[in-house]
Amino acid sequence: MLLRAITAFVAMPGIVGFGLPIWIGISTHRPLRYVPLAATVLALGTLLLLACVREFYVAGLGTLAPWSPPRYLVTSGPYRWSRNPMYIGVVTILVGWWLLWTSRTLLSYALVVACVFYVRVLMVEEPWAARRFGAEWEAYRLKVRRWIGTRSDSA
Repeated sequence: MLLRAITAFVAMPGIVGFGLPIWIGISTHRPLRYVPLAATVLALGTLLLLACVREFYVAGLGTLAPWSPPRYLVTSGPYRWSRNPMYIGVVTILVGWWLLWTSRTLLSYALVVACVFYVRVLMVEEPWAARRFGAEWEAYRLKVRRWIGTRSDSA
């Protein structure tokens, strides 16, 4: 399962969050800008992404890959504060690349990726989680917001 987790990480967020943006950034031939800020944003996004992948592997006994999804609903780690922290991590990484190269192409890419993530969550992942985890998903959905934050007991 570890090999599947590594393969899924390289194939999915690796290409979307690192491979394509680096290729776009290098091909724009723009000077590097805001390097300390960009490095900080990239590091934060990468740490969040790695924490999410770890939770999928350890708590969910699965990977981020559709061919090997978690067997258990993951509600620990970053998933205590967001139902989709992995996507937040990837978009944060894309913002870091944009800050580094200040390329309109990278900004457009980041916006398109964020929109695709949003639609995927609504159309694919949330319905799948509802079918797969039932009442456990519903309780989690009512407690933790889709993107950031938790709801109070009175909400």
